[in-house]
Amino acid sequence: MLAALHDRDGRGRFGGRARLGIPGNADDWASVARQLTEGLVKGSERRGALPESIVAFLCQDPKDGESAREVMERLRPLAQLLRTACGAMDVPVIEALCISDGRFWSYCCPSAQCCPSDGTPMGLPGTSVLAAAATYAGLQIRGSLREFRARLIPWETAAALEQESALNAVSMALIPRILEDESRTVVATETLDLAHRVMRRFADATSTAGAPGVSGVSAVSAVSGAAGVSGALAADLRDDELLPHDEAATLILGLQDRTTRDRAAEWMEGDEAGPALRLWRALARRCVGPYGEHAAAPLTLAGWVAWSSGDELEAREALAMALGADPGYLFARLLHQACNEGLDPESIRRCLRKERVDRAGAEMLPASTASVSSPSSEASESVVDAGGASGPASTPSTRVASRRRRKARSTGSAESRPGSRPSGTAGTRRPRSTADGSPASEVPTRASDGTGGGTRSRRGAGRHGTKQGET
Repeated sequence: MLAALHDRDGRGRFGGRARLGIPGNADDWASVARQLTEGLVKGSERRGALPESIVAFLCQDPKDGESAREVMERLRPLAQLLRTACGAMDVPVIEALCISDGRFWSYCCPSAQCCPSDGTPMGLPGTSVLAAAATYAGLQIRGSLREFRARLIPWETAAALEQESALNAVSMALIPRILEDESRTVVATETLDLAHRVMRRFADATSTAGAPGVSGVSAVSAVSGAAGVSGALAADLRDDELLPHDEAATLILGLQDRTTRDRAAEWMEGDEAGPALRLWRALARRCVGPYGEHAAAPLTLAGWVAWSSGDELEAREALAMALGADPGYLFARLLHQACNEGLDPESIRRCLRKERVDRAGAEMLPASTASVSSPSSEASESVVDAGGASGPASTPSTRVASRRRRKARSTGSAESRPGSRPSGTAGTRRPRSTADGSPASEVPTRASDGTGGGTRSRRGAGRHGTKQGET
């Protein structure tokens, strides 16, 4: 994380912050350092206050068999890349700290007395004056980053195998339907309807059992469903029990469609935000095994709802995890950059609200149009007589009788058909009666001449619903 520092009238203050998960591949560190630095500096500049300096924090827990000091040494090249990227934008890094396993090290201080090689122990969580004041004010005290990420990382229990089998089975049936243009819209509707049902199930379960730990927390925490470590764990376990494997698989795969995901992003405020955030967390936990990349969609939605609800900490973490699952996921990249630059999520909410209203209006328009009939449309049609002249509109009974007469002529004896005509008559038609009953003169067929009364007669017949060539 990078934190901007401002110096105004001799009094320093913190400015904007930019946060991103540390990539596992060290080859990506240079691009990450540039991206993070540019986002913070340019975002601060747009807000009218270019930072005078920056503090860098590198936070990572040790891996299995790794010590905290080894983490510090492994991340030292990344700290140097961050300092170089900030220096290239004329903003110095005055301090770079590594925090791991309850201890911290400075990459800038060479003094062993100030910064020992074994690191400096950090205070126990909740023992600072600020933590005590926050508790007294009724604010939430969160757990460690590892406990926080546990709400979003995929399962590693025995149930993960059952979820993976469900994902395999559902993908065989659902993916071909998503790829077909005709059935894609149907799949989107089914996915969103299922998501609505699960959200209602979550909301009903909360109202019945009571949300643990919600009393006494801030409004933002109540919306996001974060009620302390123990309360959050109990809530997540309850949500996991309410979401069967097959439904989770259907939702995960359905959200891979961009249009479906964008419509689901509209559940970002009001009574929809809380259940939606719980659903996206639960789906992220179900992206197990080879389906880890599929977690980018629910993680991005979780980050967006958290940011829209005012919880920037969860938003940044969820969006960073989404980029870890799929670095090229554009929706996550845009939201992560906007969140880090301190933009107001209301501008995005306005766009999503407008999309929702426009779509509702478009869905109501065909229904209202179909309910309004035009009785004069049939009567306003002009007909063409045998000679091709336009006349007044005929009544329905007249048109039916006319169709019957033409059909009778077209299905006459075999010798009147083109395939059974005697020689010498291939270029002419059998005489037809005019309106007054007198025989009409022979007219050229289509094979010999495409103009004249014969063509006009066929066009007139087509106006009455018969096919070309029936007359």
